[in-house]
This record gives sequence, C-alpha cells and structure tokens, in this order.
Amino acid sequence: MKHDTMPNLTVSLFRDTGLRFLWVSVITLILDLWSKFTVMDKMALYESIQVTSFFNLTYVHNYGAAFSFLHGAGGWQRWFFTAIAVTVCSVILWWLKQTPRQQTLLPVAFSFILGGAMGNVFDRIVHGYVVDFLDFYVNDWHWPAFNIADSAIFIGAALLIWDMLTAKSKDATAENSTESNG
Repeated sequence: MKHDTMPNLTVSLFRDTGLRFLWVSVITLILDLWSKFTVMDKMALYESIQVTSFFNLTYVHNYGAAFSFLHGAGGWQRWFFTAIAVTVCSVILWWLKQTPRQQTLLPVAFSFILGGAMGNVFDRIVHGYVVDFLDFYVNDWHWPAFNIADSAIFIGAALLIWDMLTAKSKDATAENSTESNG
C-alpha cells in the first residue's frame, strides 16, 4: 500500500509547490546548452559574426564570473564558482519545494535563475570555462559577452526585483484598505 502513496506525494509536490515551475529551468537549460554547442560547433574561438550594427555573435571563453571577474586567477576559480553555483541551486530547489501554490512570480524568477546557473555550472564542469557569445556594443564600446544562461539569471533577478517592488505596494494597498474598513 505504501508503494501507491509515493506517486501521489510526488505529483502533489510538483503540483502544489514552486517545483511546478521547474519546466522553466529545464527549457532554459536546454536552450542554453543547445546555443553553446551550436556556437562551439559552427564558430572558431574569437570568431565574430556581425548580426546588426550593435550586435555580434562572438565566441569567447570566460574563465571567471560575471564581467570576467577573476578571469586570470589561475584555475582555482573554476571550482570556487562551481561550488557557489551548486550551493545556490540547492538552496533554490529547497526554497521551491517550500513555496506554497499561491506564489507564482517568485518561483518563476527562481526557476529562471536555477536554469541559468545550471547551464553555466555544466560549462565549468565539462569545459573548465563558460561559453559566451552574445556581444552587444555601441561604436567601439562592447558590453562583456554573455550567453542565454546569463540572460535567464538576469531575467530571474529582474522578476525578483519586480516582485519585491510590487509586493510592497500590494502590502500598502492591503493595509490602507484594512484601515479604511476598520
């Protein structure tokens, strides 16, 4: 009889918690890995293909973190950033499991961050660096190259900020309506 309760518990866990948005992480991870493998297969390292007057596809390796932080640190940063990302992924998964069904924006935001973090962790473990290729620029000024995983992390962070700002205004609105009714 216990055997029958396990599938129900699993279905309930994925239906009634923030884990129901893991599909966002999976799609993010698939798109990220597909794009990176395509770039590695079709382009030479440092090759740049102009797409528009402000955007190139430029294949580079990033041995550091955001904005190439610690890029030339000698190799230890690979495992340092991997450990940080694995820890963050674990905390996000735990948090998603704890999140009630009523919350939607926060678990979606964390699912984007999780998918992006997993994409970059994959790169660090398999290649020893992160594959970047999205290169935006104005005249001779280039934003540091990034990838779909980085974009997903940015989207997740923006959604977190949006939720933080709108949650405060929702709380203030609820407080004002409670005071008006009281």
